[in-house]
Amino acid sequence: MTEALNETSSETTAREIKRRAAAFVIAHRTSDEWSDADQQTLDAWLNERPEHSIAFWRMDAAWQSTHRLSVLRPQQSEPARRSHLMSRTAKAVAAVAAIAVVAYAGQSAFRPNEKVYASAVGDRKILTLADGSRIELNTDTVLRVIQSETGRKVRLDKGEAYFDIKHDGAHPFVVEVGKHRITDLGTKFVIREAGERVDVSLLEGRARIDAPDAKSAVLTPGDVAVATDTSLSVRKTETRRIENTLAWRTGLLVFNNTTLGEAADTFNRYNRKKLVIENPQTAGLTIDGTFHTDNVNAFVDVVQHVLKVNVKNNASEIVISP
Repeated sequence: MTEALNETSSETTAREIKRRAAAFVIAHRTSDEWSDADQQTLDAWLNERPEHSIAFWRMDAAWQSTHRLSVLRPQQSEPARRSHLMSRTAKAVAAVAAIAVVAYAGQSAFRPNEKVYASAVGDRKILTLADGSRIELNTDTVLRVIQSETGRKVRLDKGEAYFDIKHDGAHPFVVEVGKHRITDLGTKFVIREAGERVDVSLLEGRARIDAPDAKSAVLTPGDVAVATDTSLSVRKTETRRIENTLAWRTGLLVFNNTTLGEAADTFNRYNRKKLVIENPQTAGLTIDGTFHTDNVNAFVDVVQHVLKVNVKNNASEIVISP
């Protein structure tokens, strides 16, 4: 499988990137032999260029749309299916490409002026909108910006972003994350999409978060909201602590009485070489300090000398044990 996914093409054209993205989506969605090595190949390709991530997420969304449509079609008998069977890969590529064209056309019709932005693992990107608002993308983030006459909207598909929004009462700024909506009320805030939860931290102004179960809350400076599909909670913290979590904007990570497990998870968001903590006791140790996001070795050196732990540095990971 891995050999089939590894190609020597230079991928210099948008068409080739889309074709490669479609091939990955098909293999990932249909193959019974998808392995850890295949996933590593996909991850490496996604991290090479932001355009790769954008193409993959679009193709994957198109594939899911095709799957949902197929559920509505009458099922053929097994002999009929076999008699009309094309090469699965070729047919799937055509289906994905066709749905992708429709999806792009639909985006043009229903989502005026949509643009997709992405940052690779370890990278950051700053966007300045036409109204002067600024959005900073953290590592491994995908964001869609949609501007229209009726309002301003973005969708955070994955990752983390900092928002410094110019307030306009007539044109509210809305961020969609999964099933949640965050509406700017003149605000500086940060949002992180973390799988099944969304974290929103507010630095200045106010913002309203609406959860899918009809719960909502208006956030003021120092509020940190944690939302899932079934819950919404808000706690108050010092704005200084929120600012510390935004040190990534200058390429830094600030840890203050942070557990080793949490610190390792944070570093792993920015680096391809992963930190692995072998047991819960070690993961529960705490660490303080400021480190560069891309200098995991300096962090490990400090951990080794301060916490007196053992470190095993392998090609793809660094294992920390008692």
